[in-house]
Amino acid sequence: MNKTVITNLKNLRKNKGWSQEHVADSLNLSQSTYARIESGESRSWAIHLMKICDIFEKNPEDLFKKELILRANEKYKVSNNALDINQLSEKLIEQYEERIKELKETIIELKNQKS
Repeated sequence: MNKTVITNLKNLRKNKGWSQEHVADSLNLSQSTYARIESGESRSWAIHLMKICDIFEKNPEDLFKKELILRANEKYKVSNNALDINQLSEKLIEQYEERIKELKETIIELKNQKS
């Protein structure tokens, strides 16, 4: 169960776009202490359970649910897919622009040869 809680903490933080330092400050902990909680080196998350739930706007039971892990992973995959599609679209546009430039140069060369 501890591993599920730790994974959920990390995913919740990342989904909110927060740094470990931000969460640590909210818990009145040092960043290194919070990092140890997220890495599983410390089990002190249990001491801070209610405050953690307040910060992430979750019920204590939610932190123990494996479904949170799955939903976070799905959201991450969708986000990555959108990023990949965007990058591919940009590359495709660059290639088309380069091809248009080449064709324009070819047209100019052909016009000059005809003259």
